[in-house]
Amino acid sequence: MIEGLILKGIGGFYYIETVEGIYECSVRGKFRKTGISPCAGDHVKILTEEDQTGVIDEILPRKNSLVRPAVANIDNLFIIVSLVDPSPDTLMIDKTIAAAEMNQIEPIIVITKNDLCEGEDKLTELKKIYDKAGVPCLVVSALENQGLNEIHERLKGKISALTGNSGVGKSTLLNALFPAFYLETGEISRKLGRGRHTTRQVELYKIEENSYVADTPGFSTFDVAKYDMTSLDELFHGFREFEEYFGQCKFTSCSHTCEKGCTILQAVEEGNISVSRHQSYKVIYQEIKDNKPW
Repeated sequence: MIEGLILKGIGGFYYIETVEGIYECSVRGKFRKTGISPCAGDHVKILTEEDQTGVIDEILPRKNSLVRPAVANIDNLFIIVSLVDPSPDTLMIDKTIAAAEMNQIEPIIVITKNDLCEGEDKLTELKKIYDKAGVPCLVVSALENQGLNEIHERLKGKISALTGNSGVGKSTLLNALFPAFYLETGEISRKLGRGRHTTRQVELYKIEENSYVADTPGFSTFDVAKYDMTSLDELFHGFREFEEYFGQCKFTSCSHTCEKGCTILQAVEEGNISVSRHQSYKVIYQEIKDNKPW
């Protein structure tokens, strides 16, 4: 029995990197009883055969996991946002950030297609929101080689995932960062206003020793229950700029949505917290309260 890292899973088989090479493994039926399925990023123990095949016997404890994209033990989550085709959706961005924060994953916003956007107003407005929130916000251009070095630095020694709506340029960005990947890129569907799903499964790509990056299928919705985002008390921790005001509100039961004496609302009025971020917080709060899916 040896340990390894799942790079990808296709059709019930998992490809696992070990010190002895890549093994193609099936999975024991016992995992069906636990409700836990192996996914890319999992550290596992496998029983091996001489022909580089094996069986996953144990999934080692995860430090975190996401359902969509289905990936585990992530250090960084790069949230790819395009300025045009499709235009940015701050509510979806904030839901993604909150999911990352509450799973101890560092969210990093990557803004693409600035070269296709007329004027700087949209870029300036978006960066202002997330710079104020303290969330790293990078502007990149695969065509002009802008911002790629900083992404390289943030990838070193980490397992990172890229995610965002279809058509924002995830595969194009990976192609620019690592030309050897040759990932398929999709054109925008004008009729639907979003990209075709060109990436079919999560796969970890080894970029250097102990450094991996995952390309992930595009998504458009989150499910509160699947992300354990069902606690109103915990939602506060999904918005890092709220943390310094924790425990300072007039009422201990403050929801930070409408109460008098709320330090969060005061910070919004004073411009220390962006209106956009607080609006997203209120929407997510109400969805959790009503137990509706994101």
